[in-house]
Order: sequence, then C-alpha cells, then structure tokens
Amino acid sequence: EPGYQVPPQLAGLPKTEVEVRSRSGTHYFQVWIAADAGSRERGLMFVREMPEDHGMLFLFERAQYTSFWMENTYLSLDLLFIAEGGVVARIARAAEPMSLTPIDSEVPVMAVLEVAAGTAARLGIQAGDFLTSPALPAMRRP
Repeated sequence: EPGYQVPPQLAGLPKTEVEVRSRSGTHYFQVWIAADAGSRERGLMFVREMPEDHGMLFLFERAQYTSFWMENTYLSLDLLFIAEGGVVARIARAAEPMSLTPIDSEVPVMAVLEVAAGTAARLGIQAGDFLTSPALPAMRRP
C-alpha cells in the first residue's frame, strides 16, 4: 500500500497471501503470519492502522479450540476461524478494541484470520467459505 508504514512490531514477521473463496468471488489478503506462541500472543496489539487487504494469519500446530481477546488491540477486527480443510467455521464480526471478553472458536480450528472489521460483510464472506494459503499446505484446494 502506498504510504503505509509497516508497524515495527510486525516488520520481522513472515508474510504470505491468503485467498478466501466465497459465493461473492475470490478475495486476496496480504497477511503477517503468527505461528509461534509469542507472535500469536502479540497478534495485532498496538497496531493503529492496517490496509483493508491486509491481516494476520494465526497458525496452530494442530486443530484446537482457541480463544482470542482484544487486549491492547486498537483496531476493530473480524476474526475468521478456519477449521481443517480450510473451511471458514465461524466469523466473529467487529471485535471490540481493547476488550478482554474472550472470543471463542466454538470448534477446533487450524488457523484464525484477522482482518479489518467489516471486511467479511463488505466482501460477502460467510461461514462455509474456503481459505487457502501457501502457509497452509494441508489446506490447498484443487
């Protein structure tokens, strides 16, 4: 994004592209990868702006129940909980910034994609859609 300054807390993280296939079309996001305990814990904390086509992909070693909260997170976010096979199992929309209220996956998930609040609604992304990414070899779709 022209003029977008990558926040220092994200600068060292690997990036990848994520593709979400929905009934409304295919949508692409450039995402930072949080694949270890430290980066997953920090997430998008203290980030004050992020382009609409960017986000963070949280990866887990195995499918698991997980819970997120918005401590020290200034942006309102949509959280897409991704089950095995790349299926969007649940979407938590417009999570409240700075809230300590847990946001539960409700089902075991392999990954969570955080994008700007309103993105899922704007692009028509729904539970049952599919996410693929080079970061998720097991979730590549034919």
